[in-house]
Amino acid sequence: MKINEMSANGHVVAGENFMDDRTALAFMADMEAQSSIAQGQLQALRCSVIVPVYNSAGLVERCLDGIGDQTVAPGEYEIIVVDDGSQDATAEVARAWAERHPDHRIEIVSQENAGPAAARNHGAEIAQAPLLLFTDGDCAPLPGWVEALTAPFDDPDVIGAKGTYVTEQAGLVPRFVQAEYEDRYDHMRDLPQIDFIDTYSAAYRRDVYQENGGFDPIFTTASVEDQEFSFRLAQKGYRLVFAPDAQVSHLHDADVKEYTRRKYYIGYWKALLTRWHPERMVQDSHTPQVLKLQIVLMAALLGLTPLALLGLVWNPLLWAWAGVGIVALVLLVSATPFIVKLARKSWALALIGPFMLAVRAAALGAGYLIGTIHFAGAAPGERHPAISGWKRLIKRVMDITGALIGLLVAIPLVAIAAIAIKLDSPGPIFYWQVRIGENGRPFRIAKLRSMVHDADARLDELIDLDQLDEPVYKIADDPRVTRVGRILRRTSLDEAPQFYNVLKGDMSLVGPRPEEARIVAMYTDEERRRLAIKPGMTGPMQVNGRGDLGLSERLRLELDYIDNYSLMRDVQILLRTLPAILRGSGAY
Repeated sequence: MKINEMSANGHVVAGENFMDDRTALAFMADMEAQSSIAQGQLQALRCSVIVPVYNSAGLVERCLDGIGDQTVAPGEYEIIVVDDGSQDATAEVARAWAERHPDHRIEIVSQENAGPAAARNHGAEIAQAPLLLFTDGDCAPLPGWVEALTAPFDDPDVIGAKGTYVTEQAGLVPRFVQAEYEDRYDHMRDLPQIDFIDTYSAAYRRDVYQENGGFDPIFTTASVEDQEFSFRLAQKGYRLVFAPDAQVSHLHDADVKEYTRRKYYIGYWKALLTRWHPERMVQDSHTPQVLKLQIVLMAALLGLTPLALLGLVWNPLLWAWAGVGIVALVLLVSATPFIVKLARKSWALALIGPFMLAVRAAALGAGYLIGTIHFAGAAPGERHPAISGWKRLIKRVMDITGALIGLLVAIPLVAIAAIAIKLDSPGPIFYWQVRIGENGRPFRIAKLRSMVHDADARLDELIDLDQLDEPVYKIADDPRVTRVGRILRRTSLDEAPQFYNVLKGDMSLVGPRPEEARIVAMYTDEERRRLAIKPGMTGPMQVNGRGDLGLSERLRLELDYIDNYSLMRDVQILLRTLPAILRGSGAY
């Protein structure tokens, strides 16, 4: 008997011959059994391993051997190889590997050349597992890689994880590159969460990955597309962690030429990246702060050296030699801690260290300069920063100035309030609480105590957070509020100590109000966008009803503030804050 096709629900819809009822029932039972087995296999999948490859015929087998030789059973993960328009036999080599390893679930798909970002997104579209693991075609994961990279996700709050490089190369340049990475790993090892994940050893929850659009395909070469995606997730406060035991063996740059070229293009694309995420020019969890100093020093050295050489023929420029000497000395001093690390590994590495660091700084700086010129004007793509670099700088100056003035005015009032608080009820004068700030970073917010000292312990008596329709709450006539506390809240004087938080940089004068961690944990992906900027002492919520607003209206106001940010709008909100305080509406 021949069946032409089956409908989606498994019913026979066409065929050259009809089955009798008994045969049809047996056939359907067999199909249902196969469907159940397939569903069980999908449920058993721990992760999907995605590998973008381009002209990697000589490397892809090494990569697949590593992925295939894991400490977890082959049935717990699938392998998806995305051939990014290779012009060699990459796809054929991958298919031949699949035929030799029938116990592994592997799919090889091809696309027109569009870059590794688009290739990874292609793989994610067809992935079946709840976790997406990424590595590159020139990497060979070590046997415990899958196990180590998926282990952090036992914590439901973890959204992404980053592994590490190792290398078997014996050359000085590859060993220097490895030492660079290990220096950064040393810094990341102590961090409870990170904001920087490289795709050579990376993992994400598939639902969050897809909800955020994956890697931006505007990055058509391997550059900073992985950084940009992790920055985007960190901006929403998602927890990303370091998994140092998730190791892949990599083929690092073989010589100085390859190293220089790679660093140049990282700098080039970094110019676009920092336009989208200007806050990352200040700091991220991966880039050493000293590297930024060395780039500036190298630029100064390259600028002063021609002047110093001209001084050999024109005496007024001889002063430039002093400048060259001072800058070179500072550059060497800044490099000393890393060179000491190199010396512990090899004196040969320590000897080439200053030269390689100079090459790194020059290549990154040159790439960044050319990229800045290239991307001048309207940046390509749909992404834009919540607050651009120069506006961010001006906003910070406004915050520091306003906080200093605010503290000067508030200190006498706070002193009077402190006496009233102590006379009114037992407990401390100040109330410190952990709130979630920019990019999901926790900080301790300062307030004058307006409630009884055991207010937090009594919250469960008044409200069930798990039963809230929205992840925000305000309790009118809250019995925990003291008599003095009602006056403090009505006048917003309880918020005055937050000028200290503004001065520290945890908060801004204007922005979304900071929330507690347990409330932020209930946010949807869209609601997490409000974590893109620093929280404010005042903001669109405070001048539009305060506690009377529901979440949807509050969110609409705050996201509109972020999407249409302007310094003038900050000034307008500040001017409207005092009348809003005097009205007292929504001040619970």
